[in-house]
Amino acid sequence: MQRADRNDAPAFGVYVHWPFCLSKCPYCDFNSHVRHAAVDEARFTRAFGAEISATAARLPARTVSTIFFGGGTPSLMQPATVGAILDAVARHWPIDPDVEVTLEANPTSVEATRFRGFRAAGVNRVSLGVQALDDGALKELGRLHSAREALAAVALARSIFDRYSFDLIYARPGQTPQAWAAELTRAVVEAGEHLSLYQLTIEQDTPFAALYAAGKLVVPDDDTARALYDTTQAICARAGLPAYEISNHARPGAECRHNLVYWRAQEYAGIGPGAHGRLEVAGGRHATATEKRPESWLMRVESLGHGVVSEEALTREQVADEFLLMGLRLAEGIDPARYARLAGRPLDPRRIALLREQGAVETTANGMLRVTLAGFPVLDAVVADLAA
Repeated sequence: MQRADRNDAPAFGVYVHWPFCLSKCPYCDFNSHVRHAAVDEARFTRAFGAEISATAARLPARTVSTIFFGGGTPSLMQPATVGAILDAVARHWPIDPDVEVTLEANPTSVEATRFRGFRAAGVNRVSLGVQALDDGALKELGRLHSAREALAAVALARSIFDRYSFDLIYARPGQTPQAWAAELTRAVVEAGEHLSLYQLTIEQDTPFAALYAAGKLVVPDDDTARALYDTTQAICARAGLPAYEISNHARPGAECRHNLVYWRAQEYAGIGPGAHGRLEVAGGRHATATEKRPESWLMRVESLGHGVVSEEALTREQVADEFLLMGLRLAEGIDPARYARLAGRPLDPRRIALLREQGAVETTANGMLRVTLAGFPVLDAVVADLAA
């Protein structure tokens, strides 16, 4: 992976949140909403444009490096809606000639028919929510597509977009390392340059959380989960898709540049219902969040010009802690000198030495501090130790 100024090069991303889904998956705690009536896309498009305009007024002299349509299910949008939002971004900021424009898509046949329209609108990368290549598992996960339909959507994406990725969830109920190895081996053949592989986590206030609490959902124990993780790393590494982040694998140079904006603690604007941003304003870093409820966000934008409901000027300690938390997810690690500039103090060398003795971290030849492959399964503990 190429680095510019030790990952401290300026980058600016725009995240656009489309909050609507056809159904709510039982494991999902994202800001997503099911609407049985048709969504007024024209009205939402105007509101997205207004919020983009208001945000750009606060952030002059930015060049957009990446744009990411997340959700929810952005592939439920009409391609014309996506195009209008991209036009609004381009009206208010200069666009990098090599801009990455990603759209998350469900691999249903209906949504896949829009791929050519999305490409014509300006999307140059898609991320498909495949989640499993097993029909029984897909049903348990509440997905509306079959494995065959998903693979057909991946093939169509491959024929239309130069860059594509898809997600799988593992550590599912009853899943064995052997079964996961077979599924993942099949997946890497289809994956091209990028694959996102997430261990199933039980999120609060989801149907899965209620089932788990009632003893009706049993996930793999810690030893099995570790074996599933190790299987993931081994198969992806052999396929030339090493982990560049704890849950993301790519061929060198094919990393998702938008997500690198987050993990490298760079600047991004959050547009749409429930979107979060990190903005450099008046010499400080600000955390922003918009109204989550789509219709409330819409009315707020129409009356105020934006949907922001909270904005916090982060303290030096908060900025440094976030840099540490996000940056150590990356295989490349963090620059300790940048941490020291942000925090106003260096990391404790004694803590680093102890973690190094335990085999959890290492320092690279060019001075980056990174978590080892053995340390990634206990990443939260490593971050907590260094931040203390």
